[in-house]
Amino acid sequence: MYNFRYRPIAVKKIIITGGTGFIGLSLAQHLAELGFHPILIARKQPKTKITFDFVPWDAVHLGEWMHELNGAFAIVNLAGRSVDCIKSPENCDVILRSRVDSTRIIGKALNTIDDPPKVWVQMSTAHIYGDPPSQICNESSSTGYGLAPFVGKAWEAAFLESLPTGIRGVRLRTSFVIGKNGGAMLSLKRIAKLGFGGKAGTGKQGISWIHEYDMNEIIHQAIINSDYNDFYISSAPNPVSNKEFMYKLRRKLKIPIGIPAPAFITRLGAKIVFKTDPELVLYGRYVQSERLEKKGFKFKYPDLKAAFDELL
Repeated sequence: MYNFRYRPIAVKKIIITGGTGFIGLSLAQHLAELGFHPILIARKQPKTKITFDFVPWDAVHLGEWMHELNGAFAIVNLAGRSVDCIKSPENCDVILRSRVDSTRIIGKALNTIDDPPKVWVQMSTAHIYGDPPSQICNESSSTGYGLAPFVGKAWEAAFLESLPTGIRGVRLRTSFVIGKNGGAMLSLKRIAKLGFGGKAGTGKQGISWIHEYDMNEIIHQAIINSDYNDFYISSAPNPVSNKEFMYKLRRKLKIPIGIPAPAFITRLGAKIVFKTDPELVLYGRYVQSERLEKKGFKFKYPDLKAAFDELL
């Protein structure tokens, strides 16, 4: 049985469901430094040692974990199976269900407890806009076609259906988060160091990205600022092409050569070597947030060079 330790009432408790992944741990550290008390609720404990409270859950059923929601200042839901995998029918099913089912059970829990959080920040995906070759999408753009947009729309629909009356809801359509301690940057650095850091396919496909600090700060603002509601694109204001992204990565790593990978080579390498979906590399999107700009949000790392200078 989980031991609910005493905490001073003045400490603002932030529940992070699905919080033991790369983004969750980065967010927990960010919030802790701002004086909040993060509590991680997830299926498995992280492999690395953590200083935050951890509560197990299966993301499907109500249980003891829901008691942590009582008196919490906010809940941030990051739960969902990584899309960095081969898109077999089984994995596609898990990708969808892990997002929809976890969101629904959080909604049930919030409707059950006596003192729920005042705000629910919900992770979503910029993949919801599909893969337009050159169009720059913002919050007014139509959603796209394919597996990722389908999952994104189902995910957001589950959130809107589950959001209790009286709780402010914020959806964050998040792009590619780059950070020091996890995510796809580890694989991209490995590829570049092996000399294969050239463009993939045409190299024209968009990479919309965001530094982990700015991602964390958007979530922080969504928590504390009651003006934040509805949905926002969480992405740096300067998306780049795959070709430019890899060039700047090589330049920062001081690797002079990057062999380009035609589409058929990328497909083989992704499936055989990296055990992932080649479409994550061969397709992409350019997104920018009009709503964050109107809110006056200031990115600490608005361009890729500044982000790489800090991360690498």
